[in-house]
Amino acid sequence: MKSITIKEVVLHTINVSLKAPFTTSFGTIHTKDVCVVEVIDESGISGWGETVTSDEPYYNEETTHTAIYILKDFLIPRIIKKEITHPKEIYSMFSFVRRNQIAKAALETAMWDVYAKKNGKPLYAVLGGEKKKIAVGKSIGIQETPDHLVDKVGQYIDEGFQKIKVKIAPGADLDYISAIRESYPNIPLMADANSAYTLDHVDHLKELDKYQLMMIEQPLAHDDIIDHAILQKALRTPICLDESIHSYDDARKAIKLGSCQIINIKIGRVGGLQEAIRIHNLCKDHNIPVWCGGMLETGIGRAHNLHMTTLENFTLPGDTAPSSHYWEEDIVKPEITMNNGYIQVPDGLGIGFKIHKGKIDKVSIQTERIDSEKSPHPIPH
Repeated sequence: MKSITIKEVVLHTINVSLKAPFTTSFGTIHTKDVCVVEVIDESGISGWGETVTSDEPYYNEETTHTAIYILKDFLIPRIIKKEITHPKEIYSMFSFVRRNQIAKAALETAMWDVYAKKNGKPLYAVLGGEKKKIAVGKSIGIQETPDHLVDKVGQYIDEGFQKIKVKIAPGADLDYISAIRESYPNIPLMADANSAYTLDHVDHLKELDKYQLMMIEQPLAHDDIIDHAILQKALRTPICLDESIHSYDDARKAIKLGSCQIINIKIGRVGGLQEAIRIHNLCKDHNIPVWCGGMLETGIGRAHNLHMTTLENFTLPGDTAPSSHYWEEDIVKPEITMNNGYIQVPDGLGIGFKIHKGKIDKVSIQTERIDSEKSPHPIPH
């Protein structure tokens, strides 16, 4: 396999608009800034990644603009003009920076894209995946009323989605789930709490057991694995961990403690594709099914999700809905589409989608080129 050497990195900061507001326990999103990371190999091949950050540090400590700072001042200087034999090296190269996983993933995924293209392969082939199509789930934000939510669920079931995830929070949970089950008693249904509850809600959360949910995602604190183990013992409903899992070691500890029965793997949250693969393999060895969560990505991030989900232990439908469900205009072509509840994994080189630079220019805030070996910050000893 051919190695890669990056001669230039271009940071395209853009602002994209959602088709409709998306509400979770964190708040409501109408638009978001995204940093699209373009890495250019010495042979002229471009690879693409993106920061799957929010504009506020609510999901984790990062925002789009802090991610740009980390990229420019710490991460890009470590890889510019360096020969990389394989992109799996990059995760350890970035280990001197604590956390800031989304910034790391934005650059690391772009490097995987370049590497696959330079070696004449689709990304899934270099990741070790084999599936040709991916089952698609739909995530629905908190709605004004249970009736509104049921209407949304019906719409997406009719469109063919194979799993429905609904956001919940205290005051917007049991009545909403009950209303769905009255209308759709047998659909694959899960609830996502985004850390909105505490152990004081154990009896309340036990009420969810009667609705036969696939899982409840991240009910307790974003950095917890101990209280989740206590809660899982009290519930029949499987707990899925999301925000608590930032690394292989986090997953290993959670599995050992019995904190969950399912893990949601997000490339951005764990620092890139290499760590995502390690967590996937660990979960496979422990019979813990995994699925791919969404972070309101553009088509670039969504394409990376599709390729990762070709790995065999991704056995549950992910949050990989087509572009048209979220964005007024996506920045990849063709746009990502779904057929009968599945998205076909592209066989083209790398992520398999072309980047619509005209649309990037249309929503551009700022473009910065980094093409010199700026002295990186010293690593403390």
